[in-house]
Amino acid sequence: MNKYEITFIVRPDIEEAQMKKVAEDLKKVLTDGKANIIEEKTIGQRELAYEINKFTTGYYYLYVVEASIDLVKEFDRVVRINENILRHLIVRVEEK
Repeated sequence: MNKYEITFIVRPDIEEAQMKKVAEDLKKVLTDGKANIIEEKTIGQRELAYEINKFTTGYYYLYVVEASIDLVKEFDRVVRINENILRHLIVRVEEK
């Protein structure tokens, strides 16, 4: 299993409860696929560097996980079809 940093931005115009549900649903995709979640961080609302879909802010979340490449591909697929996610980034972390 490889180590990955997963960052995603949730749109700011939804209710806080729905925002937490989006993050929990994405976390469930990882845990159901037997990923080991090393770190989970809610960064909070930040201003975007550029406008995305007419939004200038978004809520940032960060997960550091150990997972298989197939699970990461499935997570990527799920995030792409979720209309509440503005952007996401998955980076493989090299072990030292």
